[in-house]
Amino acid sequence: MKSLKLALAGLLLSGTPLMAQELIMSSWLPPKHPIVINAFEPWAEEVEKVTEGRVTVRIMGKPLGSPPAHFDMARDGIADVTYGLHSFTEDDRFTRARLGQFSFLGDDAIANSTAYWSIYGGQLDAAAEHEGTHLLGLFMHGPGLLHNNVRKIETTADMQGLKLRVPGGYVGDLVTALGATPLFMSSTEVYEKLSRGVIDGVTFTYEAMTAFNLVDDIKYSMTVPGGIYNTTWFFVVNEDKWESLSEADRAAIDAISGEAFAERVGKAWNDADTTAQGEIGDKVDFYQAPDAVVSALKAAAGKLEQAWSDGLGDGYDGMAALAEFRGMTGIQM
Repeated sequence: MKSLKLALAGLLLSGTPLMAQELIMSSWLPPKHPIVINAFEPWAEEVEKVTEGRVTVRIMGKPLGSPPAHFDMARDGIADVTYGLHSFTEDDRFTRARLGQFSFLGDDAIANSTAYWSIYGGQLDAAAEHEGTHLLGLFMHGPGLLHNNVRKIETTADMQGLKLRVPGGYVGDLVTALGATPLFMSSTEVYEKLSRGVIDGVTFTYEAMTAFNLVDDIKYSMTVPGGIYNTTWFFVVNEDKWESLSEADRAAIDAISGEAFAERVGKAWNDADTTAQGEIGDKVDFYQAPDAVVSALKAAAGKLEQAWSDGLGDGYDGMAALAEFRGMTGIQM
């Protein structure tokens, strides 16, 4: 008993917490995915460090629900921390989030993600669209490509009849406008559908080609400056769980999240894209979209951008936000 009392006294005097507050994080990407390894896991380790062990994050080996369910899981407290794509949620709660899903936005995931955090997280009031949670991060990947195993897209007529996986949101509307058929499915479903011929192609990044084992089932990959499309991601913690942490610990976690996390995850995306391109080599025919296709993309994209901006309502200028975004990433339209 005396030894136990001495041990407890030592803990108190050392300032070491008797019990840390643990945040349960549901993760649906493959455990070895570069974003998990190089962004989420380092962030979780840093949370413990900056809170001096008072808060820890346990990333689950298997997700607690389907990828499209992950925002609601955090909001409803099924998991404490989650991440996911805004476009996986089929209702209109993330209307302003579409800012980062358009074409010709940027080729660098760090610049994309920091601009997205600044503009969507600022003047477009992302917090209001994530009610019930606290925003830990908002981010984007590198430029999105159009991959298929049927033919090169040399004119818009070549899009006709192609069945293309899309992650929902803007890019589904875009490929429809160009004559293809969009099919929504999460990333983890693509390998089976592509290898079985259910789909002809997919809108994805470079790194997704290797992360989801798609290289042998893709022949052609089309690029445009700034990306054919992008996806936008949330990284959130349940609001009640967040408020249960001390003010000091919340401040410490916020300091390594937000813009800092945008830079961390953006670098992870960039590095993953570079590594993937090296692994793929000449197994896939990568090519720049011809001028006629780029012009058609710009025309379709412009109409979709304007319709989005017009639908935001009073107080939000979507076209001004897009112009500012492209100014931050260096894309000229």
